[in-house]
Order: sequence, then structure tokens, then C-alpha cells
Amino acid sequence: MNNRYKILVVEDEKNIRSFVKTILNANEYQVILSDSCQNGIMMFTSYIPDLVILDLGLPDKDGIEFIRYVRTSSATPIIVLSARSTEEDKVSALDAGANDYITKPFGTAELVARIRAALRSYRVTENAILPDGKFTLFDLCIDYNKRIVTVAGNEIKLTQTEYNIMSYLSQNTDKVLTYATIIKEIWGYDDVGSIKKLQVNMANIRKKLGSKPGETNYIINELGVGYRMRDKTNI
Repeated sequence: MNNRYKILVVEDEKNIRSFVKTILNANEYQVILSDSCQNGIMMFTSYIPDLVILDLGLPDKDGIEFIRYVRTSSATPIIVLSARSTEEDKVSALDAGANDYITKPFGTAELVARIRAALRSYRVTENAILPDGKFTLFDLCIDYNKRIVTVAGNEIKLTQTEYNIMSYLSQNTDKVLTYATIIKEIWGYDDVGSIKKLQVNMANIRKKLGSKPGETNYIINELGVGYRMRDKTNI
């Protein structure tokens, strides 16, 4: 049952707010509503939701301010639901700490699937089985509690999606995860066309980690199948 999950919806348009509430109630989520950034921050602090659905065009402050506030103390998943559709808007929200970005108008099934994916990824991080909440491989370290990745002690600036991919792979070490499996876990739906999106994210991850051809890589590309995070006991 999903009814143990509380979702905060920060949306100033009454019709959309009501529509999203109906969708969430139908899927047995608890719903908390807010119509402004400042009130949303207050609701977040008071209710400590499991996930936030956030509009960016709020009447008092931009939704980016809400994301930045939350990220100072919490890794709670944030899904942006906005009419803004430019790449710049999406990059700004994701770089600020949003986990996902959906453009209005949106599909009901896709919204619910992305909520499930965000909650799954967050639970994986929260329930990390490692005693110190960290994964290490060579000079790579993933701190699940802080959601920080470092190489040789230097923090690597990853987007939320890039971090979620690394977190998922690192908790399935030495196991080949197919493209479809990773896509469904990270984005919440099956879409063969999303393989390119996954490959772009992986290329960005490798570039940021400093992996080069001929070197020992942290993540192995199983061509035509998927990806595998190395296990330090099986190099």
C-alpha cells in the first residue's frame, strides 16, 4: 500500500492542484497542498513529506528557491511540474537539486510512474546496507547519506539523475543492469527511446569521474546490454 507516503504539492493554479490531488488520492497517497513558495516551505518543515511535486511559477518566489531551501537539509525527492519547457529551465531546476522535471501538460500514468521511481531511488539510498552509509571503489566514494560523490577526496558535481544512476549501480555491484532495468528504476517507465538519454547521462558521469579509454573504469559498459559497477573484490 502506498498510503504511508505523504506528498506535498506546491502549485498555485487551483485546477491543476485539484487535479494532481485527485490523481494522488486515487493511488492512495496522502496529499498536502500549498499555493505558494513560502507556505510550501512551512508545510515541508511541518509535515516532512516523502516527496514534493513543485511548480516553478509561484506567486511569491520562484520554485527554484524552494528547491534550494530543501536541499540545505534534506534529500527528499522533488519532481518539478512546470509549464516552462526550455532546456535552460530544466537544467537550472535539476542543478538546484530537483530529481525530475515534467512539462505541462502531462500524462497521468507518467506522473504516477515517475513518483514511484523517485520514491524507489530515495528508499534505496535511505536503506543503504553499508554500515557507514558509504560505497568505496578505488578512490571513488559515494556517501549515500549526504548524496555526495568524491574521487580522491574531491567532490564530483553530479546532477540528481546522474547521482541516482551511480547510486543504483553501486548497490548492485558486479551485476549487469540492462538499459531497460536502469531506465525503469531511474525514470519510472519503459521506453526504448530513452536508451539514448541514459547513454548521454553515462557519458557525462564518466567525463566527470575522469574515466578515459584504457584506464580502469568504475563502471563497465556491457555493449548492447547495459552497465555494471565494478566490485572491489572482483577487479
